Amino acid sequence: MTRPPASAELHSAPLFDHLEELRKRLFYSLIFLALGMVAAFQYRFGLIELIKAPLQASEQYQLGNVKLVTVNLTDQFLISLQLSFWAGLALALPFILWQVWAFIAPGLYAHERRWSLPFVVGAGLSFLAGAAFGYTFVLPAMVRFLLDFLGGTVEQMQSLANLVGLMTSFLVAFGLAFELPILAVILTRIGLVNHVMLRRSWRLALLGVMLFAAFITPTPDPFNMLLVGLPLYALYELGIILSRVFRVVPEEDEAALGT
Repeated sequence: MTRPPASAELHSAPLFDHLEELRKRLFYSLIFLALGMVAAFQYRFGLIELIKAPLQASEQYQLGNVKLVTVNLTDQFLISLQLSFWAGLALALPFILWQVWAFIAPGLYAHERRWSLPFVVGAGLSFLAGAAFGYTFVLPAMVRFLLDFLGGTVEQMQSLANLVGLMTSFLVAFGLAFELPILAVILTRIGLVNHVMLRRSWRLALLGVMLFAAFITPTPDPFNMLLVGLPLYALYELGIILSRVFRVVPEEDEAALGT
């Protein structure tokens, strides 16, 4: 059996090192997620109340009582696990982002590594801010519109499993939408976009944001669409600023910075 050339072994070693580092970071992330889920599971009753709150608020708008039901025997347990997963992910998000940063940091320049704390804190807070914004300002209007879509001619009886799935998907979508500035930084660093491209595409971005806002807000009035669209476009503008700050510096300029 022939032995592979020494050069092949040298080239394969960094790859296995990266895979080992990735495995370690994934393992730590899963540990943090599991701890977050265990902590969130202790507050599953409070999480259910948060899900029910937009429906209960409909009573003050004279939309009538909404009865929540479960259909399958395992629904209550599975719903508790589902809520615990998303709440646990929110709790563990800063620690998971820290593992992401620890994985990519060795490939960064020394002056770029000082942005570790802003990256972790900024990405975590952006996701939580997006979910909180959707829950506080958009979700109540959406619930009122859908509950009264037929003018109160039908009695409402909602499946708790479907309601949890709908609301968590909605809040996760808002949380991810608020990650636009962080995404702009990442795409800038890997060279796919830059602040000049983003600035030139502001009209398309505005159109896309407004179409997204019209899609995600079922209310027909423009006020709620603007309530969603304007903050998202403001995040796009913030992404342009951050793209300029984190733009890729040419090697000769990088060498000058190191001196």
